Amino acid sequence: MEKGALANTTTAKLAPGQRVRVTLEGMGELGECAAHADGVGLFVFGGVPGEVVDAEVVRVRRRYAAARVVEVHEASPHRVSAPCPYFWPCTGCQWQHIAYEHQLTLKREFVRDALSGVPGLSDAAVLPVIPSERQYGYRNHARFTVGPGGALGYVNRTTREFVEVEACGLMDPWINGALASLSGRCQETSQVSMRYGVNTGEWLIQPRLLSAGVPLDTGQTHYHEAMDGRRYRIASPSFFQVNTPQAQMMAERIRGMLALQGSEVLVDAYAGVGTFAGLLASQVGQVIAIEESAAALRDARDNLSDLPNVELRQGRVEAMLPSLEPRPDVVLVDPPRAGCHPRALEALCELAPRQVVYVSCEPKALARNLQRLVEGPFRVEQVQPIDLFPQTHHIECIATLALAGEGRAS
Repeated sequence: MEKGALANTTTAKLAPGQRVRVTLEGMGELGECAAHADGVGLFVFGGVPGEVVDAEVVRVRRRYAAARVVEVHEASPHRVSAPCPYFWPCTGCQWQHIAYEHQLTLKREFVRDALSGVPGLSDAAVLPVIPSERQYGYRNHARFTVGPGGALGYVNRTTREFVEVEACGLMDPWINGALASLSGRCQETSQVSMRYGVNTGEWLIQPRLLSAGVPLDTGQTHYHEAMDGRRYRIASPSFFQVNTPQAQMMAERIRGMLALQGSEVLVDAYAGVGTFAGLLASQVGQVIAIEESAAALRDARDNLSDLPNVELRQGRVEAMLPSLEPRPDVVLVDPPRAGCHPRALEALCELAPRQVVYVSCEPKALARNLQRLVEGPFRVEQVQPIDLFPQTHHIECIATLALAGEGRAS
């Protein structure tokens, strides 16, 4: 549910600090519940659809108001106690108060809602969400804001207030140890980024910290992570999935979906540091990996140097796909959150590979892009959501497409 869809009257009736009793409606697109008070649209943090709660208005905007649950009068059977003391002050997690099984149900509904009503997609099979191996302590990457006295923490999404944290429940224990060691020693910068290789024990902390008493090495240009027996170099600007076990699960699922015979030409578009190219190279005849970022491409060259059937090409996917040779049998796309450039989608339709696998972290962008592909020569076989981000509203999806008129790949 989009925020603009709620408002149908002025928000002047509400003021910050005011408490209103409301019945919570559907879940909003950012993980809050929709509600109405005197005809004013609210987005309420900390609720579950169907509950009756007292909500405190936190911020009033022109078309809606933001609020948070302060008392529950009729609780959902899916409500649990949020274990984190920073749950409301931080807002980085939206769903710690919702039982994990119901989180998975809500995420599947998010994906279904994004696809519903889109011509050619409303009948696409959205499979049950694959749960995360870890529900807490899964993140290998943190970006902390530096507050007064060099303290580390987060900024509340609604109030914009800084919240110092001693430990974050989503972070790998190593990151929380580093957080405790560095907090109070970071006055020289405004943000600190930490990345940790859960399978290698290597780390990257940026920027380099020069204050006296910093107990950890900082300022690394890169670190390494390992998945499925392969070691990956990851530079500080390069993208890597934040949930390593689930990223490996995702790669295994993609291998199973592709039904590769060993001779195919596979294009890995938006290849990043070469994660998928490295994990799929042994299953095909040739991999063409396309990546725009120079930093990620340097990582990929290091990561894939032992694979003679992998060719790296630098450039924008929308610029390189239209004239791509040789023509691919299979294309894997894993674009940024906003989705593929329209010219990339046009090129996919022209190339008409027998199978496309689309990895997305934004269901609405996925729906827009799939609509263009099914207007072309493709049909959607299935959409497999995978939970890489427990306790939050975010969801990753793998969509498989085949040429219309061809049988399902086996």
